[in-house]
Amino acid sequence: MGSIPLPGEMLQTSFEDFQRQATLMTSCTLLWKELSDHFSSLEQDLQKKSEALREKFQTLDDRTKETLDGLEKREVSIEGSVEQALVKVEERKEAALIALQKGGKEEFDDSDEGVLLKLRSFCTKMDSAGFWKFVTAKKKEIGMLRVKIPLALSGCIDPPRFVMEAISEVFPIDKRFEKTERTNDLGWACVLILESLISVMADPVLGSSRPLVTPKVKERAKEIAATWKESLDQRGGIENVKTPDVHTFIQHLVTFGIVSKEDADLYRKIVIANAWRKQMPKLAISLGLGEKMADMIEELISKGQQVDAVHFTYEVGLVDKFPPVPLLKAYLRDSKKAATSILEDRNNPGKATVCLCPT
Repeated sequence: MGSIPLPGEMLQTSFEDFQRQATLMTSCTLLWKELSDHFSSLEQDLQKKSEALREKFQTLDDRTKETLDGLEKREVSIEGSVEQALVKVEERKEAALIALQKGGKEEFDDSDEGVLLKLRSFCTKMDSAGFWKFVTAKKKEIGMLRVKIPLALSGCIDPPRFVMEAISEVFPIDKRFEKTERTNDLGWACVLILESLISVMADPVLGSSRPLVTPKVKERAKEIAATWKESLDQRGGIENVKTPDVHTFIQHLVTFGIVSKEDADLYRKIVIANAWRKQMPKLAISLGLGEKMADMIEELISKGQQVDAVHFTYEVGLVDKFPPVPLLKAYLRDSKKAATSILEDRNNPGKATVCLCPT
């Protein structure tokens, strides 16, 4: 006969069974909680994704409606825009004939009004060479020229052709035989004239969102851009091209509406290489690089160009993603390290010119 377990042994066995059951219940409870949390998380993720999709669909619907409304407005306005453009052409022809009849007898003083009249005289006569020479001689009065040139260009019979001919001495290829330090950089004049042309070519109904550029003019503008790009290899690549020349190229693309998606990589290289120029963030947007701006800002930060990165973040509204204060602090730290390194290098000729920023 088997031995009868003692009461203490039975109690111990029962207690061990209870512990196993309790452990099993605890494991099941924890597993249930883990599964419950997991499914709750999945549900929340699905809700967020669903909401994001709804927002995207709504945004797409809004953009589609906006685009369709814009297309309808453009279609309705075409006839009126063409009529107004034809009226302007006739007015410009009459003004040109009057100017030619007067010959070169007109005299103008150096006042703002006199400068405007002189510029208009060049434009009505389609004297692009005289116009270019006059503008490039007045760099110190660039503020006044910025106001007067658009007014003068509106008197041209063919403003786009006039502008392309005016800047052709230096863009797309610099054709000058003699250059001096004072006259070497004329990119400012090219950019100024190209910027001034935008308002002149703007649709009289829709504005600058639809520039009135004929297919012939656009094709000529594309040829000029292609010539400039082909010259890059001869000049050692985009890194060796002077910034004013690069700025002229970009402004040429924007003014004539010939930005190409196929050249997006080239545009990005240009913008990154010249990011310090204050106009670059806006020009980058005009070049269709808006969706790549976050990556470009990260590239600038990785290259130690935090100040330039801050300018870009404000332009495209990415301040939350790239807070400016940490970026500027990082820039100061890097600058101090570089300055300290130079000061500690006895053989560095720039040692005497380095000044550490105050802490």
